[in-house]
Amino acid sequence: MVTELRASRSNRRQFLTGVLAVGFAPKPTWADAGSPSYLSAAARPDGAFVLCGINADLSIAFEQPLPARGHAAAAHPTRPEAVAFARRPGTFAMVIDCITGAQKAQLSAPSGRHFYGHGVYSADGNLLFTTENDYEAGQGRIGVWDVGRGYVRTDDWASGGIGPHDIQRLPGTDILVVANGGIDTHPASGRTKLNIPTMRANLAYVDNGSVLETALLPEDMQKSSIRHLAIGPDNTVIFGMQWEGQGQPDALVGTHRRGQGMAFLSAPSAAVRDMNGYIGSIAVSNDGRLIAATSPRGGVLQMYDAATAALQSAIHFEDVCGVAQQGTGFSVTSGTGVLRAVSAGQQRGERTTLLAWDNHLIGI
Repeated sequence: MVTELRASRSNRRQFLTGVLAVGFAPKPTWADAGSPSYLSAAARPDGAFVLCGINADLSIAFEQPLPARGHAAAAHPTRPEAVAFARRPGTFAMVIDCITGAQKAQLSAPSGRHFYGHGVYSADGNLLFTTENDYEAGQGRIGVWDVGRGYVRTDDWASGGIGPHDIQRLPGTDILVVANGGIDTHPASGRTKLNIPTMRANLAYVDNGSVLETALLPEDMQKSSIRHLAIGPDNTVIFGMQWEGQGQPDALVGTHRRGQGMAFLSAPSAAVRDMNGYIGSIAVSNDGRLIAATSPRGGVLQMYDAATAALQSAIHFEDVCGVAQQGTGFSVTSGTGVLRAVSAGQQRGERTTLLAWDNHLIGI
């Protein structure tokens, strides 16, 4: 009997060992990385750069090293893995294991290209899409990377315009929304904008390499560059702009739904002036009722009522930029190291860190 019991236990151990060996072990999830709600690039006081996971209560879940300054990131939809993108006109994107900090892969832009600092995964996480500049042709491209094969580049598509910056995916689909800012640049000229007199921004909807639809800004907003995007629960696209013209624009935030024209959020002239012609990041609350726009140049966070398309409130916040949804409100970061939770113009919580937060706060 004892011999049979020992044999049974031995067989069970052998079975479990075999199960683990063939890949049936539990796969790591974001819970194994501390269940962060957000990702953000930052600079440490010693000058080192990191990618951080941030919890819903604004505490830090993890810090993983980056080789240079980051801009935005993309979070894999199921596993604790993220891509940190270099600030434009960077040519690297680093894939990070958010549990160990190990570099799983490094993406390099093809010759004649540079990244624009943003990317997004497909719904199933099998592909990564990156915004890129074909700077010799002066055209925007979307790089396509096979995640399962170690982020091998498999294709690239037209972005539908010039200067693609942010890229998002319509929920429940693999239709990509691209913010084609309309500004032509070339690394030989640094960050100099080469075509301001003729620039024309648009939103493009791209599916499997086909441009399904483009929405152009009206002619009287020709000097506006569409830069950053958020997607509402009803698939409304909210976009933030930067102004490249003289004087002051009428609006810096707009919305669009496929098959319709663009609409713009209204604010008093003084409130538009406070944003100093620049929206750094944009977000929409989970219930779709509030839209938040930040301006690090103006040091202002503005919140708009989505139903009325009118400004509801504004909070002065030095060097504010990153913003992402948190319930019916938002989490916000600044280059001064401060993180805040806000809702309908009211501050709900704050933490101060020694990290200088970069431009974007990315929800996981």
